[in-house]
Parts: sequence; structure tokens; C-alpha cells
Amino acid sequence: MAAFLNSIGYDSWILPTLLLLPLLGAALIWGHGASGSRREAVPAGEAEVTVADEVLNGRAHWPRTAAFAVFSLEFALSLGLWFTFDPGNAEWQSRFQMPWIPSWGTTVDLGIDGIALTMVLLTTFIMMLAVAGSWTSVRQKTHAYYALLLVLTTGILGVFVSLDVFLFYVMWEVMLVPMYFIVGIWGGERRIYASLKFFIYTMVGSLLMLVGIVYLGLNVADANGVPNFSYDYILQNARLPHTTALWLFGAFFLAFAVKVPMFPFHTWLPDAHVEAPTAGSVILAAVMLKLGTFGFLRLAVPFFPSAAMDDRVRTVVLALAVIGIVYGALVSLVQPDFKKLVAYSSVSHLGFVMLGIFALTVQSVQGAIMVMISHGISTGALFFLIGMMYERRHTRQIEAYGGIARVVPLFSTLLVIVALSSIGVPGTNGFVGEFLVLIGSFRTHPVLAVIASTVVIIAAAYLLWAVQRIVFNPLDKAENEHIPDLNRRELALMLPLIAAIVWLGVYPAPVLRKTEAAAERFVRLVESRSAVAETAAMSEGAR
Repeated sequence: MAAFLNSIGYDSWILPTLLLLPLLGAALIWGHGASGSRREAVPAGEAEVTVADEVLNGRAHWPRTAAFAVFSLEFALSLGLWFTFDPGNAEWQSRFQMPWIPSWGTTVDLGIDGIALTMVLLTTFIMMLAVAGSWTSVRQKTHAYYALLLVLTTGILGVFVSLDVFLFYVMWEVMLVPMYFIVGIWGGERRIYASLKFFIYTMVGSLLMLVGIVYLGLNVADANGVPNFSYDYILQNARLPHTTALWLFGAFFLAFAVKVPMFPFHTWLPDAHVEAPTAGSVILAAVMLKLGTFGFLRLAVPFFPSAAMDDRVRTVVLALAVIGIVYGALVSLVQPDFKKLVAYSSVSHLGFVMLGIFALTVQSVQGAIMVMISHGISTGALFFLIGMMYERRHTRQIEAYGGIARVVPLFSTLLVIVALSSIGVPGTNGFVGEFLVLIGSFRTHPVLAVIASTVVIIAAAYLLWAVQRIVFNPLDKAENEHIPDLNRRELALMLPLIAAIVWLGVYPAPVLRKTEAAAERFVRLVESRSAVAETAAMSEGAR
């Protein structure tokens, strides 16, 4: 496979193709919708077309079919990256460069390492399934909905593959707008509040990051004053006093901590998850939360290692990570809404990622990457299952169910499997990442690792208790006696996620090999640069 892909120059065109293909698909779907709206405009005074009419006349079918075709092609094309990627090479691969705005010092510079590779594949995989998960739940304004999903995909992938920091920021903002509309238009009763809260939280942090990006670009400007936003160039040439590095790290930290979300910057998350449509919740949890942790791995820590590894800063970040782990689990334990329970569990799971990153061992960083992947799969699967049941019963309250294993055995079986993977039972994907994070963190911060490890017990409590109340208690509510089980489309949607849960739990070695070089490069880079900065600071103080 690799030989064939190399023979067609796959690496030279795949990354820009992955960014452009969703935009072309969005334009096609949006254009189809606009032309159809003109043809089917309702004269003044006549009744509007109902949602049922829209579905019956095929208006909802074409955009979702077209979107699924585009996303399937996107995923198929992205799979080639797995075969062409060289795990022994820590440098950027599949590199693509072209001029953009020379007077601003910006270029279209794209590339991947092992970390970006896994995030790109996770994104294309989840986005394809998100369309299938929206098949019957989204029945109005379908052209706009699927077009926004495609634009969102370009923004997310752009963040993962950008090697120009200004382009990184542009893509960061591109993915914000579609999600705002997805939550605000197709969400629940409090969708406007949730979408505004999501937008404001993210935008405030993003503006501070923009200030830091501009400062970095100007810090390495050429003799004519033209800034340079190349990631590699900034990494090699930026010279920042320790105090300046602390302020800039703070700006990047806020932008990424909100997106993770870290405690106490997490309050937008439960509202956005609960009010978002099923696919919106899946994308938020499975992919968009990883943008924050990816930002720490790619920008915040490597650019400002002296600040990130400063004893005071590192202690605060690690403490917040562990507080988030415990807090998210405890709050999940008392949630009556199953969707909100899963949302708060994300705060806990992503706390493990932050613990792994700032523990700064190869094991803990690889564990953090595995948790990012595993959380995307398991939590995405949980949100899909919650959405399927909501379509049948129109409630997410745990107490509204009970004993439904007798009625919907397929659904109940998959819910148990996914819940066990989210808990981190050995043999499932959730175990591998958390185990590596705890082992790696114990080497540098044993007390915090022990505290975090106790949360595994709480996680088992809140998920198993919820599963027991939903599927295993007595079937004592008449409205639950005739719920239809999963259909063929829903089974086809869930089986790839179940396969990924088992594969990563039983045989994670291929993914670990792909990410090992990038994790080692990250750890060595941060350690060496923070040591140099510390030596320089000591010399400056001696003078």
C-alpha cells in the first residue's frame, strides 16, 4: 500500500486535499439547498412546509447522503497517512508549503507528526459517523446543517496540521463558528444560552492567544520588520525573558484550558453538551476537546518551556488537572441526566491528559495521547447511544428508564461494553492510556498519581450505577415496554466504535509505535529548552 501511495505522490497532496474536500462538499450542499429554496419558496400567506413534508419530498435525504459520501471519501483518503507515515522519523511528514500573505510573514505550511496523525484519523473517523448519527434526528435546515459539519471539519483538521502559527489561529476560529450555529440552531430548549456561552468562553481565550501569536511573530521579525509565523522558525529563534514567557504562556494557557476544558474553566461544557444535537455532542467530546490538549502539546509547552516547567506554574497546572479528575468524577456521580453525566466525565478524563503532559515523561505523554484517542471513541459512542435512546423516549433522565435490557438487548449490550471501556477495564481502550499516564506520572509526581488513580473507583461507581438503573433494574414503567431495539443503521454506526474499543484495548502497539517518536521529541525538546533557559537565567542573575 505504501509503495502505491508513494508512486502517486500521495504525501505531496493529501493534506491540502483533506482541508479543501470538505469545503467543496459544503459549497455543493449549500448551493443545492439555495437553489431548492428558490424553487420551493412558499407564497406569502400560505402555510410553511412542515418538517414531515421536507423529509417526504426528499429535501432532507439528499444533503445527508451527499455529506456522508464526502466524509466517507475524506476518511478513506486520510487512511493512507497511516501507511505512508514513518514511525521512526520524528520530523514533519506529508509536508506541504505554499506562499500565502508574504507581507505578513505567513505561509500555508502543513505537516504531521505521530500526534497529529492520530488526531487527523480520529477526526475523519468520527465525522463520518456523525453524519450517520444525524440521519433521523436532524430533519430541518438539513442543507445548512451538513454544510456546517463539513466546514467544521476543515477547521478542526487545519488546527492539527498547521505548521504556520497564524494559520493555526485562523483554523482555530474557523471551527468555532460552525459549532456555534450547530448548537444554537439544532440544539435543545436552552440552545441559545449554551451556544453563546460556548462562543464567549472560547473567543476570549482565542483573542489572548492571538496577542501572543502576534508577539511571537514580531519577536523573530526580519531586518525589514516583517514577522515570521513559521512554527519551526519561532521554535528555533524566539528569545524571550522569563517574565515575558510567563505572560505569553498564560495567554496560550487560557485559550487551551478553556477548550480542554480544565477545572475551573469547564462551566461551558455541560450546557453545550446537553443542548447540542447528538452529533454536536459527539464532535465536541470526541474531537474538539482534544484541540485544547493538542494546543498544549504543539504550542504552549514547546514555545514556553521555561514558563511551563517553572515549579510554581507546573504545580498549579498539575493541581488543577488532578482537581479536575476528582471533581469531574464526583459531579458525574450525582447527575440525574445521563448526557450531563457523560459531559462531566469528560472533565475527569481530560484531566488525565493534562496530568500526563505536565508529568513530562515519555510514558505519561504517550498515555495522554492514548487517553485523547480512547476518550474520543468511548465518549463519542456513549453520546451516540444516548441520542438513540432519546429519539425513542425523548428523555435523558436516568430515572425514566429501568430494566430495558429485556426490551432492547442489543442497545443494552453495547451500552455495557462502552461503559466498561470508559471506566478503563483491562482489555478495553480506556485502560491503556490511563495506565500509561499513571505509571509515567508516578515517576515524577507520585502523590498526584496516587490521588488520580483513586478516581478509577469513582468512575466505576458513576457509570455502573447509571447502567444498572437504566438497563438492569426492574422493568416497572409501561412506556419502556415497547421501545424498539437498534436498527441496522444504528448497528452499522456502533460496530466500528466497538471494534476500535477492542482493538486499542487488546493490541495498542501500532498506535504506540506511531506516536513514540513524537512523544520522545516533545519530552526532549521541553527538557533541553527549559534547561537552557534556566542556565541563561542563572547567568543573568550572576552578572
